[in-house]
Amino acid sequence: MQYRQFGNTGFKASALGLGCMRLPTVKLLPQKIDTEKSIELIRYSIDKGVNYLDTAWPYHFGGSERVLGEALKDGYREKVHLVTKLFMPLVRKTEDFDSFLDKQLTKLQTDYIDTYLFHALTKSYFDKVKNLKLIDKMVEAKDAGKIKYIGFSFHDTLPVFKEIVDYFNWDVVQIQYNYMDTGIQATTEGLKYAAAKNMAIVIMEPLKGGQLANPPKEAVKIMSQSPVKRSAVDWALQYLWNMPEVSVVISGMGNHKMIDENCKSAQNSGINSLSDNELTTIDNLIEAFNKNIKIPCTSCQYCMNCPAGVNIPENFAILNNTASKGGVFRWNIKRSYKKLANNISKLNDNKTNGNASLCISCNKCIPKCPQGINIPEELRKVHDVLGKGKKVESVFI
Repeated sequence: MQYRQFGNTGFKASALGLGCMRLPTVKLLPQKIDTEKSIELIRYSIDKGVNYLDTAWPYHFGGSERVLGEALKDGYREKVHLVTKLFMPLVRKTEDFDSFLDKQLTKLQTDYIDTYLFHALTKSYFDKVKNLKLIDKMVEAKDAGKIKYIGFSFHDTLPVFKEIVDYFNWDVVQIQYNYMDTGIQATTEGLKYAAAKNMAIVIMEPLKGGQLANPPKEAVKIMSQSPVKRSAVDWALQYLWNMPEVSVVISGMGNHKMIDENCKSAQNSGINSLSDNELTTIDNLIEAFNKNIKIPCTSCQYCMNCPAGVNIPENFAILNNTASKGGVFRWNIKRSYKKLANNISKLNDNKTNGNASLCISCNKCIPKCPQGINIPEELRKVHDVLGKGKKVESVFI
C-alpha cells in the first residue's frame, strides 16, 4: 500500500480508502447489511493496508456505522483513520449537532472520530451551517477530544465550493471527482484551490458510480490499443493518484476481488507517474464515454427509497448500459428492465424493485440528487426507451 500526506495534518493516509456505503447485503434485501460478511471484508481491507474508512449516518439506513463499530473491535480501531458525517437534512437546530455526534460515537463504539464532515454541503446546507453556528459546535467537539479534524463533503457548483473553502480553516474536503467529472461540482479548479490551502483532498465516486468500470466498446478498443495494459478500473484510479493534490481515493469495495485488485493498483500508483501517452489514452477514454452516458447518475442512493417503489439508480444504470452496448448485449440489458416491477402489486416488501413506469412525479427525489438530475423527467425517458421501445437516440437528443 502507498501512503500519502493528508493535507497539513501530519497523518499519512492509505492512497486507497474503503467507502462503507456499499457493504455486502442480504440477498433480496439490498439495503440490509450482511453483518458477518461486512465485518470480515472491512477487516480484510485493513489487513491489506487500508487505513482510511469512510461512512455516514444514512448509509444502509443507519446500518453502516453500527457494523463498522463492530468491525473495529479487537484492536482494529487503533489501525484506522475513522471518518463519518453530520447528515445535514436531519439537522433542525444547533443542539442537534451534539445529539447526532454522540449517537454516532455510540454506534461506532469509539471515544473519538478522526475526521468529522458536514455531509454533502450545498448552498442551502451551508447557509444552515452558518445560521445554526455549527462550525462553532465542530470546534467545541474538537476541543473536547470527540473529533480530530474538521471538514465537509460537497455537491454543488464551483462558486459555492470556493465560498465554503474560504469561510473556515478546514482540514479536509471530500469531493466527487474522476476523469469524467473534472468540470462539474468542485471541478479541477476547485480541487487545486482547496489543495493550495493545504486541505486534505479526499475523492469519492472515482468510478462515477461504477460507470467507468463498465466501458462502452469504443473505450475497450482504446484500452486494448494502449501499450500499457490496465483494467478500466485501474485506468480510472491511476488518473487520480497521478495528481499531487489527491490524498485518498475512496472505493466502495464489496468483495475480496475488488479489494485485492484496488490494493494492487494503489501499490503501483505514484504522483506524476503517468506518461504523456497514458494521459492521451485517458483523454481518448473521456471522449468515448461522453458519447454514451445519457444520465449522469452515480448510484449514490440518496434518492432512495422512492415513495412509488421505483429503483431509480437501477433504472438509470440499465438505460446507460443500453446506450453503451449494441446487438445482443443491448437486448440482454433491456431484459433486466422487464424484470423490474411494472405495477405496485409486484413490488417487494421494501418497495425497491419498481421500473420507471411507476414514477408518480412527486418530485421528492429532485432535491436529494447531488448531480442535480431532474429524476422524474429522466425516468419518463427511460420508460420511453425501455418500456415503449423508442430509440435511445430519438429520446436523448
